[in-house]
Amino acid sequence: QVQLVESGGGLVQPGGSLRLSCAASGSIASADDMSWYRRAPGKLREPVAIISSDGSRNYAVSVKGRFTISRDNAKNTMYLQMNSLKPEDTAVYYCNMALRGIDYWGQGTQVTVSS
Repeated sequence: QVQLVESGGGLVQPGGSLRLSCAASGSIASADDMSWYRRAPGKLREPVAIISSDGSRNYAVSVKGRFTISRDNAKNTMYLQMNSLKPEDTAVYYCNMALRGIDYWGQGTQVTVSS
């Protein structure tokens, strides 16, 4: 059983930056894809960014050019660098890891973008 713990959320002004972290209780080196999702108030959870085991990355259109996903297998941690934040980025952000056919989720971290 792998546990994922997100951190780094908070309140930030529009145009600001945050870096989210997702720490795994075990090795992520064998993980297939690792992803960030978010759920805004009143909306369904949506994918934000994904990074594959080979390092390839894909982003939602709404965050492309502003967010950067990365993973550090040595630290068993995945990151989401979020720049130029907008009020519409306000959501609970969740990390996800696919490992041997099983999806693991973190508990989420709140990001609020407001002046």
